[in-house]
Order: sequence, then C-alpha cells, then structure tokens
Amino acid sequence: MGKTHTITLIPGDGIGPEVTDAVVRVLEVVGEATGVQFAWERFAAGAGAFEKHGEYIPKELYASIERNRVALKGPVTTPVGGGFPSINVTLRKKFELYSNFRPIKNLPGLETRYPGVDLIIIRENTEGEYVGLEHEVVPGVVESLKVITEKGSTRIAKFAFEYAAKHGRRKIHAIHKANIMKMSDGLFLRCARDVSKGYPDITYGEHIIDNTCMQLVMNPYQYDTLLLENLYGDIVSDLCAAFVGGLGLVPGANLGAEAAIFEAVHGSAPDIAGKDIANPTALLQSAVLMLHHIGESEAADKLQAAIEKTYTERKTLTRDVGGSAGTRAFADAVIQAVETSRESATIT
Repeated sequence: MGKTHTITLIPGDGIGPEVTDAVVRVLEVVGEATGVQFAWERFAAGAGAFEKHGEYIPKELYASIERNRVALKGPVTTPVGGGFPSINVTLRKKFELYSNFRPIKNLPGLETRYPGVDLIIIRENTEGEYVGLEHEVVPGVVESLKVITEKGSTRIAKFAFEYAAKHGRRKIHAIHKANIMKMSDGLFLRCARDVSKGYPDITYGEHIIDNTCMQLVMNPYQYDTLLLENLYGDIVSDLCAAFVGGLGLVPGANLGAEAAIFEAVHGSAPDIAGKDIANPTALLQSAVLMLHHIGESEAADKLQAAIEKTYTERKTLTRDVGGSAGTRAFADAVIQAVETSRESATIT
C-alpha cells in the first residue's frame, strides 16, 4: 500500500453526517483501488460541539488541522442574525485560508439550461465585509467595516494567475465595484492589474459586479476565470452553481499556505436530515480536489470518473437531480463504478 494520509474530518450537522459518511465509504474503496490509505480524525463543530465541549470549535479540532494540514468538512449550520459566528469564516481566518476555489462544470448526463459550462471562481477569503468588524454607532445605526489590503489583494491575484497559467486557462476577469467604492475596490483592481502584467499570455479584463451578474445569466460562456473579493465571490459562486444544477453538485476548497479545508458548499438542510435523501455529490467532488491537493491524482481521477459514470448511466441518482435513490444507494453506485473500473483494468 502507498502512503497513509491523516485527514481531519468535520461531519457537520443536519445532513452533514450522512453525506460525510457516504464520502468516507467511497474514499476507502477508491483508496483500496489505488493503493492509498486514509486515517480519519473526526471532530464536531458548531452547536453540537458546544453541547459536548462548551466550545463551538474545540481546541482539539484546531490542533488536528494544524497537525494534518488537510480537512474534509460537511455543512455546518450558521445562525442568521445572531448566535455564534460562522464556523466556516472562523476556520478560514484562523488558518489564513485566503483562497476560496470553486470550479463550476457540468456533470455528464445531467441536463441544465446551460450545457458545457466551465468556469473557475477564485474568491478572496479573509477580507472585505467578512472581517466581521461591526458595531452599533447609536441605537438604530450599525456600522460594518470593509477591509481591503494590498497584501491580501495581491496574494489572491497571484493565486488566480498562477492557477490559470498552470492549467491553461485563457483569461481572467477581476470583478469589482470601483466606480462607487473607489478606494477599497480601487486598491483591489490596482493589485490585480499589477499582477496581470507578469502574465502576458493571459487576457485580463475587469467587470463591475452588478453587470457581471447580468452578463453571467445572459452568457456564462464569455467568462473563464473570475477573480473576486470576498462578498462578491460568495454571491457569484452560488449564482454560477445554478448553471450546472445547484449547490448540491459543486465542490469547494479553502486554500492557504499552511492548510486546506475541502467542503460541501451547500447548507446543512436540517429539514431533510436523517431521511437518507441528501445528495453527497458536492462533498464527493470536494474530495476529488482534496485528492489532487495531497498528490493522489490517480485516486482523484478514478473518483471523478466514477461520479461521472454514475451520472451518465442515470440509474441511481438522488431526487434533487431527477432520480429516486437515497444517499446510501447513490454512494453504493459510485463505489460499484470504482470497482467495475478496477476489474476492467485488472482484466486488461
């Protein structure tokens, strides 16, 4: 057997434990087929962790990520308008996971209004409105600060251009609102422009955020790679997920110099938790990104091929994509696709 990878596992809540268990089962089979072993360090986060440990993010979870440098995370509920801070944002800030990376690509066999979409969304992940600096000036008046730095803007722009150069992406658009926020978004644009000068083979453009949303809906094919500030990236990445079938299908990665967290980008859907109907595809595809990140590209390709085979055959799909299968049955179908490819390779 090959190297054993120790991965921090955060099942999350709601449907999180169901989809996480499904993905772990699939990964174990992929590992057997490709000589990869996994050791999982499992931790709760959010309300469930607080009930058990008195902390929303246990110290042991922080230590595990620091030690392993890689985590796989299911959805965690974030209270709206109150309650504890977002677990996602807290982890991103703690580990300087400055790049939120989300590829948007159609799955074969799944019809959508926009076939053949192939977009890369690269979102700055630690600045902007998400710094969480808010206070009440006087009763009834709240001030929220948006923080943009040259360091953060240059860092995410370099990530975008280096990724594009390495993977043959042909153009990058920096998305902004510098016509109104001339200093903050203006700084973001200046940094992107400066970085772009070092990559003459990549076409660089700039679009205003509201126009970008309209242009995406009219013609997403005009874009290749989108470089965005934190809030704009949060909104646009969800918008683009709709092109390929929704948040239940697209992967997400939070990347930094010292750690990476791969996660399902959809919500925890407590209304369907425990009913064996959730679609684990988003977390499965996030696991593909994780496998590439840890240098197990053969395993990543095998998992991606099995996911695509399952969708192409359309025999065992979940309800959200027109099927009738449950979470476990869908995972079983992906496992069968892995095992079938393994048997075919052995015969060959």
